[in-house]
Amino acid sequence: MIEESTRIGSRELAVRARLNVLRMLEATPAGHVGGAMSCIDAVAVLYDAILNVDPERLDDPDRDRFLLSAGHKALAQYAVLAECGFFEKDLLDTYGRENTALGGHPDMHKLPGIEGNTGALGHGLALGSGMALGLRRRASSAKVYVLLGDGELAEGSNWEAAAIAAHYGIDTLTALVDVNGMQISGTTAEVMDMENIAAKFDAFGWRTVEVDGQDHAALYDALVNVPSGGVPTAIIMRTIKGAGIPAIEGTVGSHYWKPSRDELDAAIAVLSDQLTER
Repeated sequence: MIEESTRIGSRELAVRARLNVLRMLEATPAGHVGGAMSCIDAVAVLYDAILNVDPERLDDPDRDRFLLSAGHKALAQYAVLAECGFFEKDLLDTYGRENTALGGHPDMHKLPGIEGNTGALGHGLALGSGMALGLRRRASSAKVYVLLGDGELAEGSNWEAAAIAAHYGIDTLTALVDVNGMQISGTTAEVMDMENIAAKFDAFGWRTVEVDGQDHAALYDALVNVPSGGVPTAIIMRTIKGAGIPAIEGTVGSHYWKPSRDELDAAIAVLSDQLTER
């Protein structure tokens, strides 16, 4: 959570972060935009109002941890980290270039604020479970949040981690599942239908709650009210792929988007107008 004096509000943060994503597309004119845009509201709420993490004290052993299991959505985390002062915004202009710290997937050895290398899908929840269990064993108050995509839930390792987290009662672990209904090769219903997701987590012994993943108030309420009742929590977020960019909202093609100059300018104009209206 950034200091109250520097908070701009999660909704404005999300708009600015979306503009940062488009700025990165100026550097490398293609990226995993659709998923980044569907989860960016949740990432903004986390960093603006939930996470106990200070950009000036990233070695604090009791800081909260955020893991982006769906590492291909790194544009969202980069965009929010830059806006929250974890690194200089000029670094955004190096996205995807040779020797950049901003690769297609996050690298904890290159960029401040990244807690784990992810991108091979299905491993973030296991990593987060281990982190949370280790923190608990040394009596830390730190919490661990893991953001997963609905497409990656087809990986069996997620469910092994879900079983472990429930068995050990890791109530400091929260999974946020970005359910935009699409993945690289089609809709999740076509490729591997994992619904009912909430029922599956519930069957593994998790507390579950479903929210509109673009509704900041609903996201905040779900996150701030996670209980310490001896079970992990899964927040199932119903989202729109490409949210915030009308031309690609709700399309499979937004998964990896290479906009034309006109498309990029149009998207920038839409988001800039939202800032002007505030």
